Amino acid sequence: MVSFRLAVAPCNPFRGAVHLLDAAIGCGLRGTEVAEPERPDLSWIAALCLSTAIALLMIAAGHGAGRRAEATASLLFWSGIALLLGPLVYRIAAPQVARAERLILLILLAEGFFFLKVLYSPTSFTDFDELLHWISADDILRYRRLFIRNPLLPISTFYPAIEILTTALANLTGFGVFASANVVLFILHAIFVATLFLFFERLVHSSRISALSSVIYMGCANFIIFDIMFAYESLGIVLALLAIQVEAGASGSAPSANIGKVLLIGLLLASLAVTHHVSAIFCAAYFAGLLIIEVTRRSDGTSLRQRLGVTPIATALAVILPLLWMQMPGNTVAGYLGPVLQSGIAELSAKAHGASAPREMFVGADGSVQPIGYRLASVGSILLIALGLSTGFFRSLALGAGGIGARGWRPLLLVLRRRWTDSRVVFITLVAFGFPISVAFRLTAAGWEIGNRMTAFIFVAVGFVAAMSIVHFWQARITRSNVPAVSCAIFIILLGGITVGWGGRAVHGGYRVGADPESIEPMGIQAALWTRTWLGEGNRFAADRTNMTLLGTYGGQDVVSSLGTRLDISRAFLGKDLSPETLYPLRLGRVGYLLVDLRMSTAPALLGEYFDKNETGHGRPPPPSRLLKFDDAKGVSRIFDNGWLVVFDVRRLYAL
Repeated sequence: MVSFRLAVAPCNPFRGAVHLLDAAIGCGLRGTEVAEPERPDLSWIAALCLSTAIALLMIAAGHGAGRRAEATASLLFWSGIALLLGPLVYRIAAPQVARAERLILLILLAEGFFFLKVLYSPTSFTDFDELLHWISADDILRYRRLFIRNPLLPISTFYPAIEILTTALANLTGFGVFASANVVLFILHAIFVATLFLFFERLVHSSRISALSSVIYMGCANFIIFDIMFAYESLGIVLALLAIQVEAGASGSAPSANIGKVLLIGLLLASLAVTHHVSAIFCAAYFAGLLIIEVTRRSDGTSLRQRLGVTPIATALAVILPLLWMQMPGNTVAGYLGPVLQSGIAELSAKAHGASAPREMFVGADGSVQPIGYRLASVGSILLIALGLSTGFFRSLALGAGGIGARGWRPLLLVLRRRWTDSRVVFITLVAFGFPISVAFRLTAAGWEIGNRMTAFIFVAVGFVAAMSIVHFWQARITRSNVPAVSCAIFIILLGGITVGWGGRAVHGGYRVGADPESIEPMGIQAALWTRTWLGEGNRFAADRTNMTLLGTYGGQDVVSSLGTRLDISRAFLGKDLSPETLYPLRLGRVGYLLVDLRMSTAPALLGEYFDKNETGHGRPPPPSRLLKFDDAKGVSRIFDNGWLVVFDVRRLYAL
């Protein structure tokens, strides 16, 4: 008789759970070594250049259809976006692509995003921030000197570097400010992406991981919209990254052996100090954090001085130079940034304690709801980033600890014992914790701007950590489905960046009330030009947010704004009658003329306010009678009227 016995392994649910956890978020990192061809594939580059050109043509057609209110606008625009992103992302994410080809395609994709913004407004500035900086650039060209007061953005007077670059090119070429600015921004965008790629490559010595990190960074909403604008951050973030890259190249050696790099770092940081305050703050935070991490690390046999290299010098310069510039007479950066930080942190704290409801997502201030496609892309992008961070965080730490290929949690133990090998990788990995903080700030009305500014810098860490997850799970063993899956995930991240950055105005449509770019149209521009022709320049004007920028740029008027005077000018426009309270901001601001836009009475402001965040009425349409109450005032003259826009001469109202 033959007997059989079934051998059953003892079941250990705890061990299985630990193994599953280790497989999902553990420190193991595979797939970092993949052979790459030496020469780029020119046929791929040519084909992708052609597809990019066709995509931009479709996007331009979509914007044109949107201006004409045609039903095909969205179809043309988003088909162009898919053609722009899909092929480029597929090739960049492929595991076996030459280093030079990856870099070329990254720059091609970055410039595709740049032209995405240019095609939105190909002949003039339309964004609010760009119009403010245009005033400073135009003043530099006309008066041939710096530090001229900007009534709409007083702080920009003390950070004129982007205007200096633009006006220098305008003087050399004879181009206008708009054309010169676009040339400068085109070059800066390419420099930024190339520097970002080289910085990642210095950390991981892999062009594939560097390319993945860089293309994921492009999913940052700031990269797609804000850092392509004619504004000081577009130059500031480039200077900050260049300084970081030069400092990384001088690591591991004493300052005496890197005199040239120390001087270059000093030049870059000095330029950054007069370029953009927020970029300078984040750059100082990076160097200070890196210095702390490096000092904390236990010695590996080399002296502390050699391990620190030029980092202490870079940290000192990054902290001292902006502080010195802030002491310049008239520089009010503390008063400019302080209230934003204070209100944002206070509201976030209130929401954390349940004292305030979170900001309603995907709903405009005017009550309009974003299309379902926008919402799916935005949520999908955030979820994919969160997945990449959660599964790539410890693997990125393992890379910094020199534990590539190690099983279990040994690399994490090395980090906890302060025995990592690369402080930059460890620090950048830790910075990824800032992503959920930035998302939390964006859920608040007062803290939205803080979260938005954080994103441009934190996404460097986000791209790096998420790339580690992709390499481990999708490129350790290449299959036919891997590359399409990775390409699809990155495509959604980039698409989410577009929908978050542009909001509901990705396709250029017709005029909308209180919508910044979509509120800039020929009738308002002609009214502003009329004031310059018939009233002259430099008159004290008050108007709503849109017409205020047009008067300050096209009209050359001295505009009264809340940033320049701290006055709530909305009281004069939205008040019921000509009471002393209504006239108070006009008297104090010495306002001579009012431009009233009757279109405010037709719809709520898309962005929530007609004048300022603290305005009377909070973006609710005022009745026309309130806007036209000056008709009945003694001594007030209606000197311009085109049916919607009215200019009142109020100088005799209070005997100016």
